[in-house]
Amino acid sequence: MKTTLKLLAMLFCVVSFAQTTIKGKITDNSGLPLPGANVIVVGTSSGTSSDFDGNYTLTVDQEPPFSIRVTYTGFQDQTIEVTSNNQTIDVTMVEGNELDEVVVSASRTPERIFESPVTVERFGLKEIKNTASVDFYDGLENLKGVDINTNSLTFKSINTRGFATFANTRFMQLVDGMDNSAPALNFPLGNLLGMTETDILSVELLPGAASALYGANAFNGILFMRSKNPFDFQGISGYIKKGITSQEAAGDNEYTDLGIRMAYKFSEKFAAKVNFGYLKGTDWAAENEADKLNRGLTRADIDYDGINVYGDEVSTDINGVAQTLESLGLAPAGSSGLVPSVDVSRTGYNERDLTNYNAESIKADWGLYYRPWEDDFEIQYVGKIGSGNTIYQGANRYNIKNFFLQQHKLEIRNDNFFVRGYITEDKAGDSYDMVFTGININSAWKDNNTWFGEYVAGYIGATLGGATNDAAHDIARAQADTGRLIPGTPEFQRTFDRITNDPDLTTGSRFQDNSKIYHGDANYNFGDLVDFAEIQVGASYRTYSLNSFGTIYTDIDGPINYSEVGFYTQLQRSLELSESVELKLTGSLRYDKSELFDGFFSPRLSAGFTINKNHNIRASYQTGFRNPTTQDLYIGLDVGRAILVGGAEDNPARDIRNYDLSTTGTAITGQTNLDVDGTGAYNNSFFANSVGAFAATGNPAALEIANSNLAQPEQVTSFELGYRGKLDGVIIDASAYYNQYQDFLANETVISPFYGDVQLTQTLPNGTPLAVAAIANGDFEAYQTYTNADEDVNSYGAAIQVSTKVLDGFDISANYTYAKLDFDTEANPDFRTNFNTPEHKVKLSFGKTELFKNFGFNTSWRWSDNFFWEASFGDGEVPAYSVLDAQINYRIPSLKTTLKLGATNLLQDEYFTAFGTGFIGSMYYASITINNL
Repeated sequence: MKTTLKLLAMLFCVVSFAQTTIKGKITDNSGLPLPGANVIVVGTSSGTSSDFDGNYTLTVDQEPPFSIRVTYTGFQDQTIEVTSNNQTIDVTMVEGNELDEVVVSASRTPERIFESPVTVERFGLKEIKNTASVDFYDGLENLKGVDINTNSLTFKSINTRGFATFANTRFMQLVDGMDNSAPALNFPLGNLLGMTETDILSVELLPGAASALYGANAFNGILFMRSKNPFDFQGISGYIKKGITSQEAAGDNEYTDLGIRMAYKFSEKFAAKVNFGYLKGTDWAAENEADKLNRGLTRADIDYDGINVYGDEVSTDINGVAQTLESLGLAPAGSSGLVPSVDVSRTGYNERDLTNYNAESIKADWGLYYRPWEDDFEIQYVGKIGSGNTIYQGANRYNIKNFFLQQHKLEIRNDNFFVRGYITEDKAGDSYDMVFTGININSAWKDNNTWFGEYVAGYIGATLGGATNDAAHDIARAQADTGRLIPGTPEFQRTFDRITNDPDLTTGSRFQDNSKIYHGDANYNFGDLVDFAEIQVGASYRTYSLNSFGTIYTDIDGPINYSEVGFYTQLQRSLELSESVELKLTGSLRYDKSELFDGFFSPRLSAGFTINKNHNIRASYQTGFRNPTTQDLYIGLDVGRAILVGGAEDNPARDIRNYDLSTTGTAITGQTNLDVDGTGAYNNSFFANSVGAFAATGNPAALEIANSNLAQPEQVTSFELGYRGKLDGVIIDASAYYNQYQDFLANETVISPFYGDVQLTQTLPNGTPLAVAAIANGDFEAYQTYTNADEDVNSYGAAIQVSTKVLDGFDISANYTYAKLDFDTEANPDFRTNFNTPEHKVKLSFGKTELFKNFGFNTSWRWSDNFFWEASFGDGEVPAYSVLDAQINYRIPSLKTTLKLGATNLLQDEYFTAFGTGFIGSMYYASITINNL
């Protein structure tokens, strides 16, 4: 027994002797702690990370001497030798440059930006803290090649490399691996329901097609946002920003933005965090009363349709009304001859009368993290909820009110693999269409037949009384508008409330939705098992469940469900060609299959040469594709001027609407009204422009058959060249690309007659084609179809950024972006590419994090060329603009606090980034951030 005890005691001494403990503190060069810095024993997976105060303790079963490597994003790695047990090793990290920062998005594996096989932009903790923009999301606009189109104060749409709309389904936004798109809309609502600023670890942006790794929606680019893990970042941190928004139309209004993060590591096995964010302000008011149809009309004109005036979309030829009244004996015989054949529109309401411009966001998320073996194997549950109010501009202008989005994710991962599944669900809340609100307030007060009848009666009476044409129109409108509901009155408010709670667009304007996305994906990296190359394999699966109750989609009879699946692999290998040249090869291949379409392969090949460690030249070839979105496939929405009808094979037949026929139409068909579905848009339609030509000339030969094809997946082939280099302290990052699109997805505007064939083979006894008679008598419907271009669409562009330090540590950078569409729009006037991108952009920044002790500043200036915006809401020129943002900050290290004063659009030159939106004014704010140094 004594012998056994001696052996155990000796074994215990050996074990004790083999353990080495080191500790210390990790700071930056100004003495500020760096929480979450990684401390790893070189050649092993053993390691730890620093706490909120920068302190770390590492115990390993290894005797000195050995080396540790300390890493922190934005700083140069440091390798330090451990020579004794209980050694204290304090580390001062040296700030690196942007090319030394590590990204994950380009290859789904950690690598320096300098070596990534494709263009990638990064917005790290340093950039987030020093941005001159009001928040990190707005700050992304200062990255090269990035466009942010401002829909409203709380809804910004990010895009790269052209083809931008607010419904930007070409661009993905991933938050900790979860697609942040709203299921009903199929695109993210900016950061309205996204991340709180104190929980952000890094933001990466991958411009261009990335379908080879990320699937069908990764077509124009991807934004990756990663949050802080509570095992690495503990404690309570928060911020509050108070200030004002200033706009000529809306005046000066209070602005509040606050957030709090709480994280705690209960043990080496379990940690948790909770985040909460709240934002409230007043949106940018849209008060543009210019003619929406670019005819140069003003509000004094009889067929006026203002950009931000709603209800005036309803118009008709008053001579036709006069003829009807005369035939019914409601007007004197022959009086229709006094009424000109001109279109007259109803009197509309300004947008400001139909919304209070409340901009609000309330969001929260929480996470539970479990490491059963106290290593890198981790099980996560993450939940996110958010509700908000904003303005969204799609086919119409929508007041997104009390919109609700929730996500729940379960993920198992370690350094080599992950398996995750999540669900995303949205609810439209009290959201409504402002255009139809104006239309139906008018109709609720006085139906269209009555209003136009009174208008014609007033015109006839005034004309018989000797009034001029203009005076007769003024008298007619005043007579028809007698008793009109006035904004601010109880009668108007009661009607407004009733209509915005009615989901039937013939009488109301509310839209309903409770759609869902179910998604799962997995990835395994064989890097630890295979030596000759790093090999990854992965797969994803997604099911859409659309449920708008018939208010957006053709799902009046129940939810529409469909799914898609994908598989991919990637091989990456580095080859040392000489002492000064290294070659990195990457090859990826992905296969995706939607149940609605044939499958697609998406390959990507890239090569990167690193020369003398300071220069990297890369070239890549990749293909991508995107399936038509949920709206491309299944929308069935009346937007006033046209019906949007999706291009899925079974969709047009489900869009059934009832129409009254003209007197001629009744005589031809024997019916006073018809039930018409949307199939005519795809198999019996003319191009809208050709119908306009027919109306102007009366020549049926001007009519051109449209018959849009049903929607199919779009494909892109992309070629890219790039250079990254360090030249005597100057950092250069440049790239150029050329994209070729096949089966380009876009819209066509078509006219479908209610009777007669567009081949004009069916005729009246006098030889007039039935379809021509239908068009001439107003018996038709305008549709916007979702289809593919027969012609190829090409685009190309380039971007370059130069950055350095000057004058003893001042940071200065400048970038330039060029983008160009290569498509013959004149030869295809009915086909809309929605390129919506300025040809030239220039951005500059200048600042210093330590101008003097604990005091820093940053300024950003950007200029955008003019460009033409086209979208379903309307088309128009966006003038060139320039914007200056600035901020100063002061750190109080003893309180772990940063004070900040900032202003955006400091020059107060109001501008807009899209046709139809409100002008963007200025913001002035002060903020305090605690425990987020």
